[in-house]
Amino acid sequence: VSEPLTIDINGSDGATLPLEISSSNEILRQKWSRNIEFLLSCIALSVGFGNVWRFPYTAMENGGGTFLMAYLIVLFLIGRPIYYLEMIVGQLSSRGCVKVYDMCPLMRGVGVGQTLTMVIIVGYYAVILAIAVRYFVLSFEPVLPWSVCQPGWDCISSSLINTNITSDTTKQSASLYFTKTITNQSDDLSSGIGTPDWKLAVCLLVCWVAITALTMRGIRSSGKASYFLALFPYVILAILMCRAVTLDGSSEGLKKLFIPQWEKLYTIEVWYAAITQCFFSLTVGLGAVIVFSSFNNFSHNIYRDAMIISWVDTFSSLLSGVIVFGVVGHLAHVTGKPFEKLMANGTTLIFEVYPEVIAKMNFYPNVFAVLFFLMFILLGLGSNMGIVTTILTSVKDRFPNAKTWKVVLGIAIYGFSCGLVYISPGGLHVLGIVDYYGVTFPTLILVILEVITFCWLYGVNRICLDVKLMLGIETGIFWKVSWRFVSLIFLITMVIMQIVEAKELKVPFGYKIFAWGLFSFTMLQVFGWAIHAAVQQPEKTMGSKIVKILAWGLFSFTMLQVIGWAIYAAVQQPEKTMGSKIVGAMKPTADWGPESDNLKRNYDVEVRQLNNTIDNETDLKSRLRRTFLM
Repeated sequence: VSEPLTIDINGSDGATLPLEISSSNEILRQKWSRNIEFLLSCIALSVGFGNVWRFPYTAMENGGGTFLMAYLIVLFLIGRPIYYLEMIVGQLSSRGCVKVYDMCPLMRGVGVGQTLTMVIIVGYYAVILAIAVRYFVLSFEPVLPWSVCQPGWDCISSSLINTNITSDTTKQSASLYFTKTITNQSDDLSSGIGTPDWKLAVCLLVCWVAITALTMRGIRSSGKASYFLALFPYVILAILMCRAVTLDGSSEGLKKLFIPQWEKLYTIEVWYAAITQCFFSLTVGLGAVIVFSSFNNFSHNIYRDAMIISWVDTFSSLLSGVIVFGVVGHLAHVTGKPFEKLMANGTTLIFEVYPEVIAKMNFYPNVFAVLFFLMFILLGLGSNMGIVTTILTSVKDRFPNAKTWKVVLGIAIYGFSCGLVYISPGGLHVLGIVDYYGVTFPTLILVILEVITFCWLYGVNRICLDVKLMLGIETGIFWKVSWRFVSLIFLITMVIMQIVEAKELKVPFGYKIFAWGLFSFTMLQVFGWAIHAAVQQPEKTMGSKIVKILAWGLFSFTMLQVIGWAIYAAVQQPEKTMGSKIVGAMKPTADWGPESDNLKRNYDVEVRQLNNTIDNETDLKSRLRRTFLM
């Protein structure tokens, strides 16, 4: 085996040369130019749309302060440990989210499923960014166009400040401007999705040109962009927060954020909401954290970074919550409407509620409109870079000689093409279905399989050994218990309880979630029962049934990657019997470990010593202690 020439010059600023060069002329994995770029890139990835539009609404819907308590507990017990776990396996192996399953080839389908989930996300994430770009451009007009009613609209101008306006049927101009002018949104999908809006198409093209430029050279370019994309949004958030808390009525909104409703603390919905918000906010279970960590140097202090990133993400969510609750409290004050009726989720909050509040400001509303949508654009660019980098890395791991710019260009063309569907009149309805069946539901299942693979099949003992070799520290009992038991128990319990208390989904065609339990029997049954579910629904039109079949088919295609790749890994094993092949596929591949040949040899010695220690422990007490506590 040739000895690698490792060039690793660490200065006071953490700078390193971007590549390691083997004496056999093999170019090893690209590395971050500076350690700080990894930290900032992870912050830019994690702090995105979910912090601004999902966290505030989820907090309001689940008891305000009660949800905050549940969220912090979940972050401490589950979110942060799994985030740290993904960093460990990524940095140790220098592999992406598919190749990392060399530790257990039987479960490679989990990584494939995570990559497919990212492929689905990249198809619609830039669409929200494009709408924000359109609003950003409109914010420079002398009069904000959404602040006044357009001819033919039966509405109330959002610029009017009148506490006597309490009608629930008459809409504000900001709401109609989004649904009629910006998206031309249809009521449902009964007449198809329609034709894409050309102005949004131009904005979408601009977004993808920017994303392509930022990721064209891989982490060399995206790492540099992270300095601005991760830090500058906080300057804008600070300005917006100062304005939000000084608005009349904002204090009433903030009370709803921080004062708990204790009776909700004992409901399963609050804890389920806390777990899903924590996972999607931290971007856990999607493979991106593994990918970013794979570009680290072998001994980089990921423990410190995991703590910093998890708390920064939480702080960002709280900061966004203060801003949103403050402005919605002000809106309730000036309109006389209940706070709960004004608080909204997703695009409604960002493109209807917040523009309405800005329209009512008597102090430079255009300035605050520009600042808000600029902040939103920067957050979206940071997250989009992470999504593209995750897909890019999966492709490059499989095809190392592929040109980075060609792969990025292919992703951009695909993302733009998919985006044209979502900027059509029926596009947001399609987005809701795709997001749930293609992203939210599969991710919850995939993260359970990920934890099982890392902590049970690969083993917590090996994880602790990996940490010791990389960081030179012993792993505490808290992390071992959380990885082995707490995280998995919480995740499985939440999924089971959600199945038991399944309610009708709030989507255009309305269908019940009764097929969740099918995954427990076999992946192959999912598609068949999805068709059965569609046929059994009360809708009479074939179009509605086709939509349901496609929705479940999308979920099934993602989930089937797990069992398909497991079979493939088992078949590839050299053993003769199927049982031996399965056991062999559950073990790491021969090249699993650090990418440096020198580190790999030392790593193999440590692993053999660990295995010998386990084999020499014959008494039951020692084996149980090592299995469950060490």
